[in-house]
Amino acid sequence: MIRVFVRKSTDVAYFTRDEALEIDGVREGGPGWWLRGVGDARDERDVARVLETTPRASVVGYDLVVAAPRPVSVLLALDSASARDVVAAHRRSVAAALDYLEDHALVTRQRASGEERDEPGHWRRVVAYTHGLNRHGEPHLHDHVLVGALPRESSTVLDARALFAHARTADALYRTSLRYELGARTPWSAWRSFEGIEHVAGLDEGYRAIWSGRHRDRGEKLAWTRAETLHHWGEDLARFVSVGSVAMPRARRDALDEHRFAGAFEGQYAVARRHVVAAWANAAVFGHEPKELERRVDEIYPQLSLGRGVHERTVSLAEARMSSLVHHLGPRPLERAAFEQWRQRSQERSRDVSGDWSRERGGRSR
Repeated sequence: MIRVFVRKSTDVAYFTRDEALEIDGVREGGPGWWLRGVGDARDERDVARVLETTPRASVVGYDLVVAAPRPVSVLLALDSASARDVVAAHRRSVAAALDYLEDHALVTRQRASGEERDEPGHWRRVVAYTHGLNRHGEPHLHDHVLVGALPRESSTVLDARALFAHARTADALYRTSLRYELGARTPWSAWRSFEGIEHVAGLDEGYRAIWSGRHRDRGEKLAWTRAETLHHWGEDLARFVSVGSVAMPRARRDALDEHRFAGAFEGQYAVARRHVVAAWANAAVFGHEPKELERRVDEIYPQLSLGRGVHERTVSLAEARMSSLVHHLGPRPLERAAFEQWRQRSQERSRDVSGDWSRERGGRSR
């Protein structure tokens, strides 16, 4: 889950002074990289400008922590040949999550003529810092993404409720993108279980045991060089005990797992766009390209396409699941050409069903 931390201080030394040498040489450039705007990610003054706010607000911005699933982080220690591509896949997916948040969660509440409405916004500057360790020396690939509280050309700070409401969807997009990017860039294949646990095909679960990420104490921040990091990871691996890998599912790579998709809405009475996008991302077991995914959702749920903020339009559970169409046409394809064929057939079926219903009504009226 993407974690959202409120920042009330423009002190950014924690980020600018950490060189993250544990992944030096396996990332592009330094630990800091700009997603919006330009500047020196090592300069505290440049980075502090990201945290824009208004004179009356106490919140200056947010620290969005985007972390790779544990098995993906483990690849940094096990496969040095693929480590650079793993980090690149992670950063590409972080950017996809930020794109989504900016498009759908970055809003300000405006009042006009007695009514409140959500106005879209954009960040002037966004900087992120990529790290490869946790405080206990375990592989932990993650980014701290710093964003300001004040959107560009706005006099009102962003609606934090929307940022928190859309964080789960942004996380689902990050993870589906990471699975997709790993499959495209590396020999590894990542997949998501029905229970919502991320796995890497063929990776022994024993590695998850020795680097669990679960500790009673928070630990102290480490500053290991790349060589020191590999040495410590080597010591950890000396006590590795194999427990075997989890068997890959029989789920199709070229289509949604519709059972998982439908199950995502269990217990809900109304479904917004953010819920559909998250369900689709998670039901693409081996991943999906995020922008393409969002286009698919907007094409078959046009009534939800403009949804943003916390006041999104909703559809019923039945409309969200599209169970009847899926039953007759099969699972929705992930590949563009096959999806277009599926959508065309769905439109034809909708017209046929509508025509049958109209004829039935006409016959009864006579």
